[in-house]
Amino acid sequence: MIATALASQTARIGTETGLSDWVTIDQNRINVFAEITEDPQWIHTDPVRAAAETPFGGTIAHGFLTLSMASKFSIETFTKFEGQTMGINYGFNKVRFLSPVCAGDRIRGRFVLQTVTQKSTKNLLQEHQLTIEIKGKDTPALVCNWLGMAVFG
Repeated sequence: MIATALASQTARIGTETGLSDWVTIDQNRINVFAEITEDPQWIHTDPVRAAAETPFGGTIAHGFLTLSMASKFSIETFTKFEGQTMGINYGFNKVRFLSPVCAGDRIRGRFVLQTVTQKSTKNLLQEHQLTIEIKGKDTPALVCNWLGMAVFG
């Protein structure tokens, strides 16, 4: 089963493997993220002050909030391989925050498969370039390489 997954994914290297739906990053989501991460910096949580004192015109999402949406986007777009029992986040390389996500912006994730490597008889490591796009903007919110391990039973 892992051999089949390896062969099918190897053939897909360099191609888009997923495009999520748009999701709105509203002020409530930003506030909840600020609370649970204990990062209440005013550029995220004070719309009046952020409108008056920043070049963004209002509050912006935490970069880590934007990055954390990768999980949601992958759940929407990736399918499990036959025999796969779980997927594990293996890490990120080259994370770059290119454009702020303002409260009310809509974002989505676009995945392009970069590499696939069989790490053991039960583990298949995949590296995807993830671009988180902002609806209506040319510059994405972020780009990174995301490593995920497909684990087989």
